[in-house]
Amino acid sequence: MWERYEKQYSPLLNRDMEHAILGERGKLCLAFAPQNGHTWDFRNFGMVETVRPWIEAGKLRILLVDSIDEETWSNEQGDGRYRIELQERWFHYILEELLPQYLPWNEKAMATGCSMGGVHAANAFFRRPDRFDTLISLSGLFDAGHFFKGYMDDLVYANSPIHFLPNMPEDHPWMELYRQSNIIFCCGQGAWEDEMIRDSRALDGILNGKGVPHWADFWGYDVNHDWPWWRKQLPYFMGHVIPL
Repeated sequence: MWERYEKQYSPLLNRDMEHAILGERGKLCLAFAPQNGHTWDFRNFGMVETVRPWIEAGKLRILLVDSIDEETWSNEQGDGRYRIELQERWFHYILEELLPQYLPWNEKAMATGCSMGGVHAANAFFRRPDRFDTLISLSGLFDAGHFFKGYMDDLVYANSPIHFLPNMPEDHPWMELYRQSNIIFCCGQGAWEDEMIRDSRALDGILNGKGVPHWADFWGYDVNHDWPWWRKQLPYFMGHVIPL
């Protein structure tokens, strides 16, 4: 499988950031790492291998994205405003510095990830449906309050789809883009999935109320918040959005 690794300086973050691209042709898919994860986690835990057929068929490229979660979402003892401002700079790094290297402005990407990666994927999609037309979020959370414990400001709100989507007016241009997109979010109903079930049901209700087509899938009571299940889910959903 063709791959390229890069370490590049980010002016927005004032640091070097890593990423890797796997596959030379096909739909670009940003794969966000799990909580506190880094560039190679998505591959090292076997997720890339599950979609190898799409990559080798020239139908999919995977862009492995680095995170700074330790300083932002996971730093629950830190100052809320500092954390979310840094998170916002990371978001703009992804959209403005990294993504344009691999995605022409007349094309759109897919966003995916599991656990915290599912959080990042959903934020990327719902905030920028002009750049993304497909979401596969596995065991993600959609309420930023889980990480900010009562702290709320304009940027936390902007990173919390459960908060900003209900207030999006019907004539907002994003609404029609959502309706033209593939929106998939899934979680199990087994161990460590309780918060994900609540958020997924809430997001399901919000999108239903807005008339936005989507697929909210709740797997069985034996399906835990863990890699073996995400390795089953990703190729299952990928087959629905990109037929082999």
